[in-house]
Parts: sequence; C-alpha cells; structure tokens
Amino acid sequence: MSDISKDQVKHVAHLARLAVTDHEVEQLTKDLSAIIDYADQLTELNTEGIEPTTHDQNVKNVLRKDEPRKWITKEEALKNAPDKEAGQFRVPSILE
Repeated sequence: MSDISKDQVKHVAHLARLAVTDHEVEQLTKDLSAIIDYADQLTELNTEGIEPTTHDQNVKNVLRKDEPRKWITKEEALKNAPDKEAGQFRVPSILE
C-alpha cells in the first residue's frame, strides 16, 4: 500500500479549495492509496514492442471538407435586422 498521509490529502483538498471533514480525509486517504497501488501494478506490465496509442479505436475525422461556398450578401443579412447602423447589426449596450 502506498504511503499517502492525511496531511497530504488535506493539502491537496486545500489546493482544490475543497472543505473535507476528518471522516472524509480518512476515506480519501484509503481511496487514493488504492488508486496509486493500482497504477503501480500497471508499471509491472511488459510493454516492450507495443506502440503507444492515444485511443483504443481507429478514430478519424468525419467532418465535411472545409470548402468555400456562396453566402448571402451583407444587405440580405441585414434585411430583417430590427436595428442596424453603418452596415452592421445594432444591439443594446450592456455596459454602463
């Protein structure tokens, strides 16, 4: 079992701006130790000859090709605008 102290758990909770009770600190100490122990087991695996991967499935981009196409004119875009000025949409100010 890894050596994670209650002080370390409290320190991490403080950095994460989490309020934890003494009971939660004890539980988190056990849980984090178990997680680190499990991760340590992974270092025992023989990964020689295995290529690094970022994903376990063959994922490819399925988006359409970015090609220019005809768009509406500025006048058409502003045609139904409730308020416009100097060729732009005019909106109420949100700053004072």
